[in-house]
Amino acid sequence: MWVAIGIVVVLALFGVYLASTAGRLDRLHHRVDTACASLNAQLLRRSTIAFELAMSGELDPAASLVLADAAIRAQENDGDPVDRAQPESDLTKAIIATIGSREAVDLLFATESGTTLGNQLSSALHRTAISRRFYNDAVRACRAVRRQHLVRWFSLAGHTPMPQTVEMDDEVPSGFEGR
Repeated sequence: MWVAIGIVVVLALFGVYLASTAGRLDRLHHRVDTACASLNAQLLRRSTIAFELAMSGELDPAASLVLADAAIRAQENDGDPVDRAQPESDLTKAIIATIGSREAVDLLFATESGTTLGNQLSSALHRTAISRRFYNDAVRACRAVRRQHLVRWFSLAGHTPMPQTVEMDDEVPSGFEGR
């Protein structure tokens, strides 16, 4: 009799552990989804501001063309951040090539409209980098729980695809550091 009660208690505790692990995994997936939405919003904001800057007349025509092309390509891919990594990296490279130096940023900030757009772009660059870090941290935490043996054996993640980190160039150009 005591053995049966002990088995029932152990099974109940095991069930509670599985349920709490499944709840934790669900919260981690929600955190990944929220971070993904935030990253998408920041990427869209960055490309929109880069396009506005390219069309503002504050840059020389060649730089405007390069920046506008990269911004449009980045905006065309509005899906999963993993799929957007290459066009967004290309936008970062275009920003660095056109206005990434301290001298180019100083020229941009020489006018009132340039200062406004420069401040918006600086903010967007920093926020994008931070959002990507938050997203990748959420993905790593989720993947760590999903790699546990019990999670895999009992299929606690269901049919949810394994989240992927976003590896892209989101370096803040040296000219925008400290702005």
